[in-house]
This record gives sequence, structure tokens and C-alpha cells, in this order.
Amino acid sequence: MIPALREWHTKYADQGLVIIGVHSPEFDYEKDANNVQAAMVDLGVEYPVTLDNEYTTWRAYQNRYWPAGYLIDKAGNIRRLHIGEGGYAQTEAVIQALLAEPAPS
Repeated sequence: MIPALREWHTKYADQGLVIIGVHSPEFDYEKDANNVQAAMVDLGVEYPVTLDNEYTTWRAYQNRYWPAGYLIDKAGNIRRLHIGEGGYAQTEAVIQALLAEPAPS
């Protein structure tokens, strides 16, 4: 999933796309911010990533899946949830459609 996210960040950030990674660790070593930061550098991740050690965001979205991708529109509504890998063309089509929508007034 990370290669697609990197591509979308590069391609659409100047059009208003904001990607925020939420890392909900499965293993203890993944809870260490230094380890996560090193992994983000190694993976070439340039968008912000938050560390959700207490699963606060995970629970707020009632998430149950790794990975899960949420597309949220300009009004703050979840418009697409994609569970697992794949579906990148469909997700990109939704990104393009959401970016084309007018901002709420």
C-alpha cells in the first residue's frame, strides 16, 4: 500500500490531497517512535505518519483491518473505505473525483 500512497502524495498533494498515515503497531518494537521514524525514512514516506500506540484512532474509526484506507472528503465525511491491499485504480478514481468536488460553503 505504501508505494501507492507515496505516488498519490507526489501526484495530488498540490491539488489538495492530504495523506496521513496512522501506524497502529502489532508488535512491541513497532511502538517505538524511533523505529517507526527510521522505517518511514527507509520506505521513502514523505507524508505525515502518526503513531497510534493506544489504538485511539483505530477505535474511533471502529477499524478491524490491516491495512485499511479511508478517503475523507472536504466536509469530513468518509467516502471510501478500502480493506486490504489492491483496488488502487478504483481508489485513485475516487481521489480524483473528490479533489474535483467544490469545497463546502
